Amino acid sequence: MREHIHHLVETNSVELLIINVENAAGGFGVTPAICEEFFELGADVLTTGNHVWDKKEINDYLNSGMKNGSSARRVLRPGNYPATVPGTGHYQGTTRSGVPYAVINLQGRVFMVNNDDPFRTADRLLEQTTAKVILVDIHAEATSEKIAMGWYLDGRVTAVLGTHTHVATADTRVLPNGTAYQTDVGMSGPHDGVIGVEKEQVLARFLTNMPNRFDAARGDVRLNGVLIDCDAKTGRANSIERISLGQ
Repeated sequence: MREHIHHLVETNSVELLIINVENAAGGFGVTPAICEEFFELGADVLTTGNHVWDKKEINDYLNSGMKNGSSARRVLRPGNYPATVPGTGHYQGTTRSGVPYAVINLQGRVFMVNNDDPFRTADRLLEQTTAKVILVDIHAEATSEKIAMGWYLDGRVTAVLGTHTHVATADTRVLPNGTAYQTDVGMSGPHDGVIGVEKEQVLARFLTNMPNRFDAARGDVRLNGVLIDCDAKTGRANSIERISLGQ
């Protein structure tokens, strides 16, 4: 991220930078210090997913985000978790040029924990949203669930972007009613492994079914993401482009 992000922002005149950080702490969860480091790199909003809870210190940090003026308010957890858990899944702000925007973080239910319905949660959070530029991170295992969310929100949000599987998909497109979509934006991290983990350790698990330690891989590090251009007044996406940059 340090190597590429400033160049990406400057050369593409990026006004809004959103990063999913749920496994930024060596592949398992995220810490308050790492969140602050991403903000120093220029991130506007940080989204997460089911692994956000892997580091216990993140709980107090997310709770502190409910206070006015705290940067932790810009760190989201999926909005369809119970209201009693730390943090929130919805943030509204203003871009560098003064354009209102909103970010919504949701989590799927297929092959994952049975949280509240992400579709109806999206409806509820959109009712609270005044911005036209709206980006949704749908953190889900099943491609069908993420594609369904894209169609469900087409024309109501600027972009629906999938996360969680770590593998970038090739279905980047703007849906008929103006919503940019990609089933999974991919992983920023080491690709010389199995979704970021040392391949020998993953192979041992598949071959023996025995529990073993998982460590983050180190080779072939890439930054994956998307660039979206949209109409600031209507929120409709004009284009979406996949990004994959190596070391």
